[in-house]
Amino acid sequence: MPIDAGAAFLPVRIAVLTVSDTRGLAEDRSGDTLIERLTGTGHILADRAIERDDVPAIVARLRGWIADPAIDCVITTGGTGVTGRDVTPEAIEQVATKMIPGFGELFRYLSYAKIGTSTVQSRACACVAEGTYVFALPGSTGAVKDGWDGILREQLDSRHRPCNFVELMPRLLER
Repeated sequence: MPIDAGAAFLPVRIAVLTVSDTRGLAEDRSGDTLIERLTGTGHILADRAIERDDVPAIVARLRGWIADPAIDCVITTGGTGVTGRDVTPEAIEQVATKMIPGFGELFRYLSYAKIGTSTVQSRACACVAEGTYVFALPGSTGAVKDGWDGILREQLDSRHRPCNFVELMPRLLER
């Protein structure tokens, strides 16, 4: 899709949350990949954290970031599968004001081209939570690349046409 060269690029302040019982910052390749991509396109890393696969812990972290006016968007990586410990979508449902079903649908469509039917095991999802975007990607570096390169890079670029998530930010709290 086209980028409007005459429009101003507006950097988005993004917090990155890795959900994992086994990774620390030193082993967080998916978080590192996401940060490289978002900062490489001009966005601002507002915060970064790792939380274990625990709904209350994830919800608490998300609520703190959602309430922070210095954070426009949260992107999580990990915890979107179908095992008993994968609980990121359940945590996101607890903070969501409005779900964005097309995000998960498009993610799985793009992923299918690379991993085939294994993409059905992904529960990638997104929402608006009290005026903050929250996107949940699977925990592999390939999934982070697919989600950023195939969806978020364009939708978080204020110059992307015909429309983008950034231009909607001032209206997310409308009632």
